[in-house]
Amino acid sequence: MGKLNKTDREWQRELSPEEYRVTRQKGTEAAFTGKFWNTKQDGTYICRCCGEALFSSETKYDSGCGWPSFYRAINPSAIEEHDDHSHGMNRTEIVCHHCDAHLGHVFEDGPEPTGLRYCVNSASLELKTEKKNDEETYP
Repeated sequence: MGKLNKTDREWQRELSPEEYRVTRQKGTEAAFTGKFWNTKQDGTYICRCCGEALFSSETKYDSGCGWPSFYRAINPSAIEEHDDHSHGMNRTEIVCHHCDAHLGHVFEDGPEPTGLRYCVNSASLELKTEKKNDEETYP
């Protein structure tokens, strides 16, 4: 899958103002406010902008930081890492490889087996679950 290129105007039409601020302008949602920070539902976390599979609920854990945290990406090539020296800090930004959406940051203070903590904004994600809706359960 090649890079997804859209104009700012196209992204603004497709995303909420908060999703646009976070994913396209490298914003950060406030800790403990995103819809997935405390979610325990099984499924696959996909990129809000392009639908790329990024993280599994099996690797999600409570890091105590207030954002959804994962210790491994589903496919390491789905996420790109960039040096981030903004706000007087040295961090590693993570973005979706397919559409360049800002996801959050990765830190080396996570649990085994990777020792990584992918700290992700809920506004950058959607959760695909295996749960069927009521309409699908009737013959």
